[in-house]
Parts: sequence; structure tokens; C-alpha cells
Amino acid sequence: MTTMAFSTSPLNLLTSPTAIAEPDINRLLPSSPARALMTDFTLIQPRMIKADTPVDEAHMKMRHGGVRLLLVVDDRRQCTGVLTAQEVIGGRRITQAMQQRGITREGVTVSMVQTPCRKLLTMSLEQLTSMTIDDLVKALESFGEQHLLITDKAEGQNPRIRGLISASDIGRSLGSDSTTLPGARSFSDICQVVMGHEL
Repeated sequence: MTTMAFSTSPLNLLTSPTAIAEPDINRLLPSSPARALMTDFTLIQPRMIKADTPVDEAHMKMRHGGVRLLLVVDDRRQCTGVLTAQEVIGGRRITQAMQQRGITREGVTVSMVQTPCRKLLTMSLEQLTSMTIDDLVKALESFGEQHLLITDKAEGQNPRIRGLISASDIGRSLGSDSTTLPGARSFSDICQVVMGHEL
């Protein structure tokens, strides 16, 4: 049996304070393709949660994952709606579910407070691909949500959710981080800021 001998160890000691590699900040322009903003679910695993999950468990999943939206799925992993941090933290729908069903908060599930698919506005990937960020901002000027779902459709198949764009992604990409903008919690809020300054 042949063995390979290494003349030196492949391991080294750090002997002094050392620089750390960091990703380049991809600063986009209003003329950049709008598709650059999309979180593509063919590349990044979408954050999903089952409809029968307790809302407090959903809140913990959001906190641990650093996200503000979860796709709600049934047993076949079909999307039935979305759950936002605003609903979990704000609690208006949670209070309604408790009162209508005579249950405590512990009994409230995601399905009771989700925004169902039939109430969700989306944009097709084909539309998005034809837009610049400037076009997208103008199109979403009055859109009062924090996230926009993007759909695509293969020939002969039903549409699927391909990805999403968040209002904060638009703000960050154009140099206006929504976390520093009081009250900027939706596309319309972000659009007013970036259109007033950059576009």
C-alpha cells in the first residue's frame, strides 16, 4: 500500500492581527437591471413555514433567520400565503383570531393570520427582466407592502413563485438603507425617499 508523505504541515499559525475578507458592496444605479434586486429561489432556499405552526414559533424562526417574511406552505409544499413580521409583532390579526375562536395566543397558528395568496399582488419575471431599477421604483410608488413576489411560468405549467424583492433591498442598493429612515417600511415609503434624492 502506497502512502503519501507531506514534507511540511498544511497548517499555519496566525502570528499577528489579520485582515478579514469581506464581500464587495454591490452598489447599483437607477439604470441597473431590476432583476439584480431579486432573491432568486432557484439559487437561495426560500424561507417557508407550515400553515399549522404556532405564530410564536414562526416569530422565532424569523428572528433566527433574520427575515421579515415567510412563505406559508401546505403538506404538498404549495404556497397558501405569506406571513410577515408586521403581523406577528403587531398582533392585530392575532387578537382577532383569539377573539373569534375563543383561544389564547398559544393556540393561534400561522394559517389564521397569514395573508392568503388570493390577496397577494405579484410581478412576472418576464416583466421584471424588462425593467431598470428606476422603472421598478416608479411602478411600485404606491405599493404599500414590504415585499413583492416574483413569479415565472414554464410552458404548459402553472405559475410558480420564483423569488421576491424587498423594499429594504431597493433602499440599500441605491444607498438609502430603510433602517435609517423613520417610518420607511413599505415600497411606497422607500420609493418616495429614493425618488426624491436619487431618481
